[in-house]
Parts: sequence; structure tokens; C-alpha cells
Amino acid sequence: MPLFANKNKTPLGIYIHVPFCRSKCQYCDFYSLTGRDDRLLDGYLDAVCTHIKEAGPLAPDYVVDTVYFGGGTPTFFGADGMAAILTAIRKAFRVLPNAEITFEANPDSVSDRLLRRLRSEGFNRVSLGIQCDNDEILKKLGRPHTYAQAATAVQRIRKFGFKNLSVDLMYGLPGQDLPAWERTLKNVLRLQPEHISCYGLKVEEGTPLYEYQEYCNLADDDMQADMYLSAVNILRQHGYRQYEISNFCRKGHVSRHNLKYWNGDPYLGFGPNASSDFGGSRFTIVRDLKAYIDGIKKGGQVLQEVQEIASRERAGEHIMMRLRTAAGIDPKVYEHRYLLPFGPLEEYLTECKERGLATKTYDGRWHLTPNGFLVSNTIISDLLLIQEEN
Repeated sequence: MPLFANKNKTPLGIYIHVPFCRSKCQYCDFYSLTGRDDRLLDGYLDAVCTHIKEAGPLAPDYVVDTVYFGGGTPTFFGADGMAAILTAIRKAFRVLPNAEITFEANPDSVSDRLLRRLRSEGFNRVSLGIQCDNDEILKKLGRPHTYAQAATAVQRIRKFGFKNLSVDLMYGLPGQDLPAWERTLKNVLRLQPEHISCYGLKVEEGTPLYEYQEYCNLADDDMQADMYLSAVNILRQHGYRQYEISNFCRKGHVSRHNLKYWNGDPYLGFGPNASSDFGGSRFTIVRDLKAYIDGIKKGGQVLQEVQEIASRERAGEHIMMRLRTAAGIDPKVYEHRYLLPFGPLEEYLTECKERGLATKTYDGRWHLTPNGFLVSNTIISDLLLIQEEN
């Protein structure tokens, strides 16, 4: 990776992929390994810290304002390893004092010792994978915890001073109907998280769930749509602002790290299968832990895909990502940044407005409505075709 100057003084985000889990969920297609192999754990820690050390000097003009530990299950990897990685980041990069530093956790892997250590190291945001309040459904999904463990984990998280808690929920789960989903929301609201992510279940090819999906009594598209709109309504009533298709928060608690993806800001990823968008290019690390360890150790190639992004393609990504957010698209920013006309896009968005799928704010921004979010893939696809023709 060549040396890059930060002409726009944009802060950098850092993502750490921790590819270890206690067990694999039935729906998960993220890269992760199950069980505990100390040699792999130690090899990963050495490799990712070395990788961070090597990358830091290549981005000398950047400050880091978000760090995100995802997976996998970072808390299964352990507090000592996570602390060592964060220390390596601070040595290699200039991390701002008010940086948002997040770690993902499963309820069964949250302990007093872990939380005490991570809080003392400067972690200040927790993303807790609850998914559902029904233990029978959790078991069908292969989740390694109960809802009681989730509630206890939240109590522990609060006890150690974490004031920024996000919870992940899923709808459209096996045997879950609309009343059950609404009960999940209401139970989770009693935990008073600052941030809630609600994701519709997607059955991905290559996962165990894909093989037996027809026997699971999964919600159809219409039911998933009803569940989504119900979540939007219930969360709004309880003071949560929807700022992205799947994300809701109380005032001042947006995920600053995830906003980087939606805003097209730069970020660097470390660990197997982690992605980066930096210096005008997008690149992905090899989806193989042993190959990653070996490549870092021997100075070999660890990137499996490198792509330079042309301006017109960036313009398409701007449409796609910004329309995922409640802030939407500013036509003036679009035209200034990409030197492309917004008029043809506005004509189509005006048609969407007439159908209740989009709206235009007083300052000229276009964004999708909750009903528009439901068909956002179609809307964005149509906009990209219009962009190509103009």
C-alpha cells in the first residue's frame, strides 16, 4: 500500500475482523472458525498486530476517530487479545481521545473480568447480539445463549460504565409471527439500549439454514415487510430515530463507524476477509486465517482483491449508500463532487414521491420513506440505470 496524503483531512476508521466463535449460527455466512485452537489464536494476534504496525506509517496524515472490533465473536477471543490489538492501533495511528471504540459481543461471552478490562483500555461502545427473546427460536438459529443471559449481560455492561449500548435484533425468524416480533421489541426496549439494529433474516447460500429453509416456517416477503414497518413505528414511539434502513438510535448515538461506510469515508480493515476503502481503492484480505498469518509472517500477498474505483462508479455508490440513510442525497453535493447532472435522477425521485416512496426536504435533499426503504433495491437499481444513460 503506497503512502497516502489526507488532502480533505477526513478522519479514518479502523475495522478489526476477529474470526473466532464458540459455535457457528445456522444463518451466518461471515468468515469465522469455531472452537479454540491456541496456536491459531496466537498466530492471529501476532499477524494482525504486525499488519497494523506496518500499515500505520502509510497513512501519516490521518487521525482515527472510530475503531470497530467485529467478527466472529471478539469477546470469545478474549479481553487480553483485544487490548493488545487496540494498543497496537494506538502505537501505529493517532487515535483521537474521543474516538468511538466498539466491540461486538454475544451474551454468553460477557463477563465481569472482560468488561472491566475493556472499559479500562478505552473501549466505550458495545454491540450486543441478542437477535430474539425466544429461547426456542434462538436454539433453532444455533445461538449459544438464552434471552435471560442477554438481559444479564446488559446489566453487567451498565455496571462497568458503558453508556453506549447497541443491540442487534432479527425478524422473519423460524416460527416467528408479527405479534412475537413486537413482543421482542417491547422486551428489548425495557433494556433501554441507546442504539438498536433490526435486520430481516436473509437465507444465504452455503449456510446450514439454506439447506433446510423450506421446513422452517420462515416469514414471506410480505410478513417481513409488516415486521419492518412495525419496528419503525414502535421504535419511533419510544424515542428512537431511524437514521439508516436498519438502524435506530436515541439522540447523539448514531454508529459513527458505520456512518463511514454509508458516507463513503475512508476505512482500513485488518484480519482475514476484512475490507478497506482507502486512497481511491477498495481491497479485501484473503478469506483464510492460515494464509493471512503466513502472508504477514513471510511478507507475502494477503490481498485477494484490489479495485480502483472510478469517479462514475463512486457516484453510483453515493446514490446507493446515501439512499440507505435518512439524510439521503443532497443534489448540490452530488453534482459538485461527481460533475454529473442530478436532474434526470430527480425526475424519477419525483415519481417515487407521488407513490409515497420518497420525499424532498426543505433544503432540497431527497430521501426514502419507510415504504421506500422496503423497495430500496429496485429504486436504487433504476437510479443507477438512469445515471448510466446521462
